[in-house]
Amino acid sequence: MATIDELIASIEVELEAAHKRRDKAIAEAKAILSLASQEGRANLTAEEDERIAQLAVARDGAKSDAEGIKVKLSNANKIKGEELETGRAEREVTPTGVTARTQDRVARVGREARTYRPDTDPTGVSFIRDVTNQFLFGDVQASSRLAYHMQEERVERAGQLQERAVGTGAFAGLTVPQYLTDMYAPAAAALRPFADVCNKHPLPADGMSVNISKITTATGVAIQATENSAVQETNIDDTLLTINVQTAAGQQTLSRQAIERGTGVESVVMDDLFRRYSTALDSTLLNQATNGLTNVATATAYTDASPTGPELYPKILGAQSGVDTALMGFGSPDVAVMHSRRWAWLQSQLTTSWPMISQPNIGPQTMGTNLHTRYGSGARGLLPNGLVVIVDNNIATTLGAGTEDEIYIVPTSECHLWEDPNAPVFIRAEQAAASSLGVLLVLYGYFAYTFARFANGVAKINGTGLIAPQF
Repeated sequence: MATIDELIASIEVELEAAHKRRDKAIAEAKAILSLASQEGRANLTAEEDERIAQLAVARDGAKSDAEGIKVKLSNANKIKGEELETGRAEREVTPTGVTARTQDRVARVGREARTYRPDTDPTGVSFIRDVTNQFLFGDVQASSRLAYHMQEERVERAGQLQERAVGTGAFAGLTVPQYLTDMYAPAAAALRPFADVCNKHPLPADGMSVNISKITTATGVAIQATENSAVQETNIDDTLLTINVQTAAGQQTLSRQAIERGTGVESVVMDDLFRRYSTALDSTLLNQATNGLTNVATATAYTDASPTGPELYPKILGAQSGVDTALMGFGSPDVAVMHSRRWAWLQSQLTTSWPMISQPNIGPQTMGTNLHTRYGSGARGLLPNGLVVIVDNNIATTLGAGTEDEIYIVPTSECHLWEDPNAPVFIRAEQAAASSLGVLLVLYGYFAYTFARFANGVAKINGTGLIAPQF
């Protein structure tokens, strides 16, 4: 039976799908009305009127579905809250042999201020200093604060927290305070733009692989030859798609001198490890042998000794068409992932021609829109066909002839990424090299990914037309 967290996650996916159906219907209706306005027509055509009516039904149906799903989600969250309350009550009344004062402290977790808080320790210096001091010096006060912090984590995140690390000392595995994970995520997200737009799932609690069913033989339907004659029957068949769980990890050995006499050294090192973790994960999704996006995407070649933006654009449409044909309604390309140099080059291109068909939210005499956002902040722009531009500098720039990059045309709904909900949150600090006064800091997390549910479900543009751009 699924856990309550898994049920909530599946309900949230349902809600997001309903919202997307609603937004898609509204966007198409607006496009029809906008086209009529651009052409100066007072009335819509019969086909347009019929389509507007169909979209209204789809929009209202999606809204109704969303309301029902919200009620279901609310009930699921109430059940989760009741489970947590039950867990707290059991911990409060179960004899443990500890003192009354300790029992009282546990009972009050959640109502008192946390040990490590963003208002008193905004960058995590106190937390990391306590970690190192406890392992280095056996600091009693640091040990006490860390012990109470872990008790807070067990109470408030009982359904998610799992201590996996095994080692020496009083604390084998420590959970980084949640506000630090939240704080670091925006900074580190600048180094994982593609990973941040993937279809995310919580990583299963156990096992080193994720298994999903992939249909290889579909059912069949055919016109019945005559009355009472045999009806078409094709047996459905599937195969198991196994996705390995991988570990991204980094470590750093600091000198005791740096920790004892430095200012903010630990926080700087941990912040950089978070950044490297995000970079490694994102680069793996894009570039890993066999399963990385560059190796599974169907290629559309753009060969040109003197490339231009207007010549590249039809290749993007060709790649989009190929993915649409492969998925046929199970998803649709919605993002174009490219290197920052390619996005800058596209903005530098000029044209005297304009699209034959107008596009929603795109000016009639332009070939796209720059949203004027920073690297790593999500969408950077829109292409004329509606694809959202995601800029990611983990895309290799040494492909092909040695200076080429690639553009990926993908449906985010088919870019699946499983991550530990709190990763990377476990660190370990211990005296790794006593003779050289070294202290080891380790950060790691587990993840799995796939783009292979559908053959030809993701695409890329490559070739000599994508050599290093000239400005």
